[in-house]
Amino acid sequence: MAMNAKKIVVYVLVAFALYVIITDPDGATDYVRIGFEGISDAAKAIGDFMTWVASRGE
Repeated sequence: MAMNAKKIVVYVLVAFALYVIITDPDGATDYVRIGFEGISDAAKAIGDFMTWVASRGE
Protein backbone atom coordinates (compact mmCIF):
# COMPACT_ATOMS: atom_id res chain seq x y z
CA MET A 1 0.00 0.00 0.00
CA ALA A 2 2.77 2.45 0.91
CA MET A 3 4.59 1.67 -2.32
CA ASN A 4 1.51 2.61 -4.34
CA ALA A 5 1.22 5.88 -2.42
CA LYS A 6 4.85 6.68 -3.22
CA LYS A 7 4.25 6.02 -6.92
CA ILE A 8 1.19 8.24 -6.91
CA VAL A 9 3.08 11.08 -5.20
CA VAL A 10 5.95 10.78 -7.71
CA TYR A 11 3.54 10.81 -10.65
CA VAL A 12 1.73 13.86 -9.27
CA LEU A 13 5.02 15.73 -8.76
CA VAL A 14 6.23 14.87 -12.27
CA ALA A 15 2.89 15.95 -13.74
CA PHE A 16 3.05 19.22 -11.81
CA ALA A 17 6.64 19.87 -12.97
CA LEU A 18 5.65 19.24 -16.59
CA TYR A 19 2.62 21.52 -16.20
CA VAL A 20 4.81 24.34 -14.86
CA ILE A 21 7.38 23.88 -17.63
CA ILE A 22 4.75 23.88 -20.36
CA THR A 23 2.66 26.77 -19.06
CA ASP A 24 5.50 29.04 -17.86
CA PRO A 25 8.91 28.19 -19.38
CA ASP A 26 10.55 31.41 -18.15
CA GLY A 27 9.35 30.79 -14.62
CA ALA A 28 10.53 27.18 -14.83
CA THR A 29 14.07 28.29 -15.66
CA ASP A 30 14.02 30.56 -12.62
CA TYR A 31 12.87 27.67 -10.42
CA VAL A 32 15.64 25.43 -11.74
CA ARG A 33 18.24 28.16 -11.20
CA ILE A 34 17.00 28.74 -7.65
CA GLY A 35 17.12 24.99 -6.99
CA PHE A 36 20.69 24.66 -8.23
CA GLU A 37 21.76 27.70 -6.22
CA GLY A 38 20.26 26.07 -3.13
CA ILE A 39 22.10 22.81 -3.82
CA SER A 40 25.33 24.74 -4.40
CA ASP A 41 24.94 26.69 -1.16
CA ALA A 42 24.21 23.50 0.77
CA ALA A 43 27.30 21.78 -0.69
CA LYS A 44 29.44 24.80 0.20
CA ALA A 45 28.10 24.80 3.76
CA ILE A 46 28.86 21.09 4.12
CA GLY A 47 32.36 21.69 2.75
CA ASP A 48 32.92 24.54 5.21
CA PHE A 49 31.72 22.34 8.08
CA MET A 50 33.98 19.46 7.05
CA THR A 51 36.93 21.85 6.82
CA TRP A 52 36.11 23.12 10.32
CA VAL A 53 35.90 19.54 11.62
CA ALA A 54 39.18 18.59 9.93
CA SER A 55 40.92 21.55 11.52
CA ARG A 56 39.53 20.40 14.91
CA GLY A 57 37.28 23.41 15.35
CA GLU A 58 39.92 26.05 14.99
